[in-house]
Amino acid sequence: MGSEHRMATFPPAALVDALTFRYATKRFDAARRIDAETWNALEQSLVLTPSSFGLQPWRFLIITDPVVREELVAHTWKQRQVADCSHLVVMAVRKTVDEEYIDRFVARTAEVRGVAVESLAGYRRMLAGSTDAMTVEWAAKQAYIALGQFMLAAAMLGVDTCPMEGFLPNKYDEVLGLEREGLTTAVLCPAGYRAADDKYASIAKVRWAAEDVIDRRD
Repeated sequence: MGSEHRMATFPPAALVDALTFRYATKRFDAARRIDAETWNALEQSLVLTPSSFGLQPWRFLIITDPVVREELVAHTWKQRQVADCSHLVVMAVRKTVDEEYIDRFVARTAEVRGVAVESLAGYRRMLAGSTDAMTVEWAAKQAYIALGQFMLAAAMLGVDTCPMEGFLPNKYDEVLGLEREGLTTAVLCPAGYRAADDKYASIAKVRWAAEDVIDRRD
């Protein structure tokens, strides 16, 4: 359908059901694995994440090596989710966005859209003139957009997740060799399936009532 408006392929209630199903999983079933088709869709949810300027200043590391994940437990305040989940997503971001990266992005834009790189000269100048604002803090905010999209996509497919900030970024960077790539760990998201004995799966969500957080100004 290209750029045409697409009708929703699922009822609105399905979205609310998925969000109600989702919770920050404390205990994963270490014996269960996400199947390849489902995981491929979840990876695409990461690839398709929107970002400021469209620059995608991130790398998503998918850690399935059990030895590496056990090593990371010690750097995650002893939280077992990173070892017991099916797939551990480490969302790393660029420490700097330089003109070389912008040139690569502009070339990619030209390739995907079938236009000459030269036709994007004005766009490139705008991006290059904005690099001072593209700090590591800015990049981390972009990673949180990816985190939210990934968690929703997982919930829609019946996959559990747990967003995690409780870790030592410098240790993650060291174990995963990110420093030499100019990257740093921003946030984690283990994904898999909840353990039968995770008591938090059945505890009611505590949220403010809609009228306390939604301000309609008709």
